[in-house]
Parts: sequence; C-alpha cells; structure tokens
Amino acid sequence: MAFTRQTLRLREAALTVAMAVGVFLAVQAWQTRDASPHWQGPPTLAWVLPDGTQGRGTLQDLRAQLGIPPQVPIALHVWATWCSICRAQESTVTALGREHAVVTLATRSGDAQAVQRYLRERRLPWVALLDPDGAIAAAHGWRAVPVFGVLTADGALRHTTVGYTTGWGMRLRLWWARP
Repeated sequence: MAFTRQTLRLREAALTVAMAVGVFLAVQAWQTRDASPHWQGPPTLAWVLPDGTQGRGTLQDLRAQLGIPPQVPIALHVWATWCSICRAQESTVTALGREHAVVTLATRSGDAQAVQRYLRERRLPWVALLDPDGAIAAAHGWRAVPVFGVLTADGALRHTTVGYTTGWGMRLRLWWARP
C-alpha cells in the first residue's frame, strides 16, 4: 500500500506528539518522585488573606475562616516571589480562584510582611500560607516551583505537578478530585 505525503506527515506529527507527551510525563514522574501523597504541613500554619489579615491555625481553621466546606477539594498552588514561571502563572491562578477554592503556599519568599507586600504590589487576591524557610515544601518533597495539586478533605494531595500548569490542566485536576 502506497502512502501519500500527507499520510506520512500525519504519522510523523502523531509520533512527534506522542514522544513529547512521553517526555513530559517522564519529567513529571521524576520531579514528583519523592512527593508526599498526603498533606505534611505543621499542626499550626500561618497565613495572609487577600485583605492583608494575618492568621494562624490548622488547615481546617483556614477552611472554616474562608467558608470552604470540608468536602470541597482545594486547589493548592505553591509559588515563590523569585520564580519567573510562577509570575507567568499568576493570572491563571487568580482566574481559577474566581471559580474554585484556591490556597497558595508562598515558599522561601520571606515573612508575612514580605509576602503581603508582594501580593499587594502584584494585585493578587490570594490566600497565602507562609513557608518562609521552605520546610513545608521540603516535607512534601517539592524541590522546585511552581507546584500545583489538589488537597482533598481527607488530607490527600492528588494530581500534583511541578512546573507550569495550564488553567485547563488545573480545572481538570480539580474535576478528577471531586468527591
């Protein structure tokens, strides 16, 4: 059977896409190889709310303060002030927060005042957990930022990715994590 040039090009394109997806999945598997499947945060967390209010408590306390029902999955976005990829993702995370429960984790980005100043300067209406020394990120095995995952009511971390995640990718992961 003779193949036309168009058929050969289509096969070549399909093979290229398949290889790119394979490489992407392999890199994600390598980057998340030590990632914890459960929330490993300290018993007491510190946070900054979009209005500048600072708080302390458990993750359940934060859920209650934000009015997030216990069964609703939370999108978790881990970022840093010095991360250029994180800056590129800011509008996507902000848009996601208009539709879903989103909590961010500012890792290795300074104290509450520094994070609050950054959020205000960038006009980011985010709830930010504070991880000034990177201990929370390290406890989860995250060696790079940004990280995106879904935190379920039982404390499981699902569909964790490291690196840029599209808005559609974030929404799809939240959909998969629904109870």
